Amino acid sequence: MQSSDGAEKSQQQRLVFFDLETTGLSKSCEMVQLAAVSGGHSLNLYLIPRGQMQRGASKVTGFRVRRQRLYLHRQPVFTNTLREALVSFIAFLQMCGHPLVIGHNIRRFDCPVLARALEELDLRAEFEAAVSGYVDTLPLAREMLKERGLKSFRQENLVRELLGVNYKAHDALEDVRALQALYSVLQPTPELICRHLFTLDTMKDKPAAQSKEPKGQRPLRENVRQTAKITESKEDKATQENM
Repeated sequence: MQSSDGAEKSQQQRLVFFDLETTGLSKSCEMVQLAAVSGGHSLNLYLIPRGQMQRGASKVTGFRVRRQRLYLHRQPVFTNTLREALVSFIAFLQMCGHPLVIGHNIRRFDCPVLARALEELDLRAEFEAAVSGYVDTLPLAREMLKERGLKSFRQENLVRELLGVNYKAHDALEDVRALQALYSVLQPTPELICRHLFTLDTMKDKPAAQSKEPKGQRPLRENVRQTAKITESKEDKATQENM
């Protein structure tokens, strides 16, 4: 017999929230921080970029590179190679059991940066085998909150509006922790999640309309929808048993 708390925990373990901090915003930018969280489990890695940090990025994130060492707010941090960071991320995803990967504005920014790095090191196939798909909370929140008249859908603004708190944005670990809390408040339906689902192969495509399924996406969407239904039925059963 599984308690309702156990059912909720099993559902949470299938979600991984991730974020990157980078050297800038260009298509050729590089990672300097990779963070992920799933429930109480977290991953936080720093990397020394091969190129230069853009001044604007350093000002926003606090990262600087001096004499081949990475500093965060003037304090040196331990760094990993790009391969070490990606292999560690893959292991984290495998530990979470083929999760759904969630992030804010990842379809247009983080996922293309990640995909380029995975392809460079021939790790893309291994990475994609470890996940069930990706969901970007930026368009998701725009659809869910379109009646609220928000002026900004930046993550820190959504956290302030819905959770009533401020946090240290532009630190990847703090960002993913905040996003996990935000997602638990949003509580999107399985149908809405499936509508915003994408893969690294389809991330450049225009998001599908509600009434249409993009070619090649149906099995993936049905798998996510079925997983959600199983979890919901377990929660209902657990609630009835505990009454």
